Amino acid sequence: MPSAAASALNLRATTLARAVLKHRFRKRKCRSRAVFAMTDIFACKNVSFPYTAANTLNFCPLDPAEVPVKPSMSRRSVLRALGGAGLAAGVLPLATPAISQGLTKVSFTTSWIPEGPNLFAYVARDRGFWKKLGLDVSVARGSGSGAAAQAVGAGTFDFGMAATPTVIVQAAKKLPITCIGQINYDALMGIGVLAGSPIKAPKDLEGKKLGASVSSGEYPFLPLYAEKAGFDLSKVQVVQVDGKVRERSLVEKQVDAVSAFATSTVPSLVSIGTDVRFLLFSAVGIQFYGQSLITQPKRVADDPALCAAVVEGAMEAIKFVMTNFDEAVDIFLKANSEVAISSSGKAYTQIGLGLTNITNLVPEVKQQGFGFADPAKVKTMADLVVKYAAGDNATNPDLDALFTNRFVGKLKLSAEELAAAEKSAQPYRRYLV
Repeated sequence: MPSAAASALNLRATTLARAVLKHRFRKRKCRSRAVFAMTDIFACKNVSFPYTAANTLNFCPLDPAEVPVKPSMSRRSVLRALGGAGLAAGVLPLATPAISQGLTKVSFTTSWIPEGPNLFAYVARDRGFWKKLGLDVSVARGSGSGAAAQAVGAGTFDFGMAATPTVIVQAAKKLPITCIGQINYDALMGIGVLAGSPIKAPKDLEGKKLGASVSSGEYPFLPLYAEKAGFDLSKVQVVQVDGKVRERSLVEKQVDAVSAFATSTVPSLVSIGTDVRFLLFSAVGIQFYGQSLITQPKRVADDPALCAAVVEGAMEAIKFVMTNFDEAVDIFLKANSEVAISSSGKAYTQIGLGLTNITNLVPEVKQQGFGFADPAKVKTMADLVVKYAAGDNATNPDLDALFTNRFVGKLKLSAEELAAAEKSAQPYRRYLV
């Protein structure tokens, strides 16, 4: 019989799906509601528990027809954006931001549904960080980092965010994409266990059941984690579980631990009263950056001023959410009623943001400024991603073309701001080992 926590997860899934559909119907005036119903069902189809981010690498490339299209686009604008000649050639044209009432319209996609790691985008939009720079930015929710990277690379969105390892994989597959700023600095891959679990260190996994999903972004790196952490993976019973029921399998003790992302598992379970701990891959030296701010190389070359403005507004927002935690959460909840209506939505958001903010309290930000990508770490990360996750015969992408620090490093934390950021993040460190 399902536990109370598992039942709560299932109830939240149903509540979210219904709330999202009602919210979208209420907010959008359109000729065919069926079209938007299908859009929302598609966006939620991989969600088993509300606000659970799979954050998979999504290695399989999408057809142009499968690239997510903004629901707000009309049929005519979709056809115009695709372009007959470009589609026939297998290449999508690069969209040009529009000018309206003195503001440049810009489209931006997150990598997942509204949650802590992408909270900054709603703050940048709704608190005016982008607007003061002359930008009118629309923020669309994503359906995975792979889909977000491909949509931006194809020009469906002007800018977006995606997990950095995913971006490297897609670049290795020749997707035209450039990282123009780091959003956070640890993907928080790792092993999740219940707070009372006897598993205290990686070695304790031997002889235990580990729930894992082959489609999840951390999965390819399990052998590397075992090597670095000093345990024998062959002595661990790896149980394949669907990502939709991964957290539930842990709650119901069908497995002793799960391989996942802390920003997914920790908020999902802690917000409904199930305490957990996370053994991070980064703790044994496997350092993967979190999310990157992305656009097309052509846009960087043709419109560097626009890129600079998007980056500046985003970095201002990231700094704000680190130093004005409660206000940032309030802004986010006002912008996302489907999260706010859930009894655990606020707690979920706070935990997700708290974990994300921890990943930005790093030397790159403290010394070089927000958004800076360390070239040495990028090289190491790319080598690991190509070796373990990019597939056979993959080669490293041109990292000088894939990453640029051209637009970052201008914004830093003062001593007082750093102290405030450390204080607001401190309560969430207890979940990370």
